[in-house]
Amino acid sequence: MTTRLTARDLTLRYGDRVVSTRLDLDIPDGAFTAIVGPNACGKSTLLRAFVRLLRPTDGQVLFDEREVGAYQTKALARDLGFLPQDPVAPDDIRVRQLVARGRFPHQSLLSTWSERDEAAVVEAMAAAGVAELADRPVQELSGGQRQRVWVAVVLAQQTPYLLLDEPTSFLDIAHQYQLLALLARLRDEGRTIIAVLHDINQACRYADHLVAMRDGRVVAQGSAAEIVDAALIEDVFDLPSVVVPDPVTGTPMVVPAL
Repeated sequence: MTTRLTARDLTLRYGDRVVSTRLDLDIPDGAFTAIVGPNACGKSTLLRAFVRLLRPTDGQVLFDEREVGAYQTKALARDLGFLPQDPVAPDDIRVRQLVARGRFPHQSLLSTWSERDEAAVVEAMAAAGVAELADRPVQELSGGQRQRVWVAVVLAQQTPYLLLDEPTSFLDIAHQYQLLALLARLRDEGRTIIAVLHDINQACRYADHLVAMRDGRVVAQGSAAEIVDAALIEDVFDLPSVVVPDPVTGTPMVVPAL
């Protein structure tokens, strides 16, 4: 396994509240990694540390063996695209204008809006299924529509790494699976995907590499076939279950036994 993005001996905290202690993790290149676990177990905190929105108390996040804090903001943003849980759009901005902001890392004082920028925006809106909303005010959209617009913003950034925190939030079931299939296609095209997912069965179906967390620590990691069984689900989620093959993909499928 090759890896460019790693966590080494991380301690993460918010004020006096320690979230993770001495956490180590390697993200495999060119794979779809899903981070799963119960609420407040440190999944989102870890993603924030990867993109330096949260500075570790101890330890390091390394990208290409260099601490992420050493990168210029735009340089890092050309490699790591991040979709947070609750992004907020400026008032009175339209969809096309917001998606265009994904091109910010590629702009400079000397550059002007180019055909490449325009093509990236059009392609991102089409991939996220929001092309028909291009001229709509973002504030008038439903929660699911807004979520797909934010996905388009990250896609327009055209980074080799995509980090997404609960990207299926607010989406109906059809759009959830369409988004996950899109992320899998991007993986197949060579991107590295890291997503926090709440649905363990979706994670098993689409991700190559699962990271199961609880109480700020990594309980298990590996392919779904290697690590997902009833004992892991009980350990991570306190949920009695039966794990059976998914009838469509053959990947592990968790059936609650309550």
